[in-house]
Amino acid sequence: MRSLLFVPADSERKQEKGLVSGADALILDLEDSVAPSAKAEGRRVAAKFLRANTGAAPLLYVRVNDFTTGMTADDLAAVMPARPHGIMLPKAVGADDVARLDVALRVLEAENGIADGATRMVPLITETAQSLLLAATHARPNPRLSGITWGAEDLSASVGASSYRDGDGRLTPLFQHARTMTLLAAAAAGTAAIDTVNPDFRNEDAFARECADALRDGFTAKMAIHPAQVAHINAAFTPTREALAHARAIIDAFAAAGDAGVIAIGGKMYDRPHVRLAERLLARAPKG
Repeated sequence: MRSLLFVPADSERKQEKGLVSGADALILDLEDSVAPSAKAEGRRVAAKFLRANTGAAPLLYVRVNDFTTGMTADDLAAVMPARPHGIMLPKAVGADDVARLDVALRVLEAENGIADGATRMVPLITETAQSLLLAATHARPNPRLSGITWGAEDLSASVGASSYRDGDGRLTPLFQHARTMTLLAAAAAGTAAIDTVNPDFRNEDAFARECADALRDGFTAKMAIHPAQVAHINAAFTPTREALAHARAIIDAFAAAGDAGVIAIGGKMYDRPHVRLAERLLARAPKG
């Protein structure tokens, strides 16, 4: 996955637009996008959409309400029979919340004839002060994980920050720290680091630069809140032919050199960490 587009769980119109947006995954949002009075309707519409689009591209995830709301079980009970590809868990308070979701999914998979472990998970690990303090606990492999991501808006509310960007649009130190912890946790867990949303969807140039910065730092995907952002995400996170060819050249050169620790290619020195970087790049190559 490169691009994950949020669509309200209770809006059939926006869901249909999401299908043709080019996003690799849609996140049917039962949390922030749906008013408290509309949660039941959101569950119904989301389940209907999932059933109508089973097995089709893009992948379909559901963002449920977090455990503190008391609504998570109802969300899961409504959507799991429709077999979503994955569940996004907001405000995940450490690895214990991920383990709790894992258990709930296992039960619902068994009840609905879904293969054990088939439903993937993406936790949001920085949305409260407590979550951010426990971000390091996510640094463990879990076969359900398809990525780890972070959020700034809820964290700013949790700590009382009036803004999470400075006058030049850069993240302030606390939110840079949240972003860094997400990268480290994802790397340690062996899963994808997914960058957060940027709500300013009209400033496409700034968004494109943000995508490029995310790729540079190690993220391999980004979330979007508007279809106009999807093309920028896909462009940034799709390896170029030149980059793929260079990665193959590094791997082939080390294979030919046998047990060498360092080799030279085109007048530049490469060592074993470059092989790992090349392998990671090739793993993101478009299939087919």
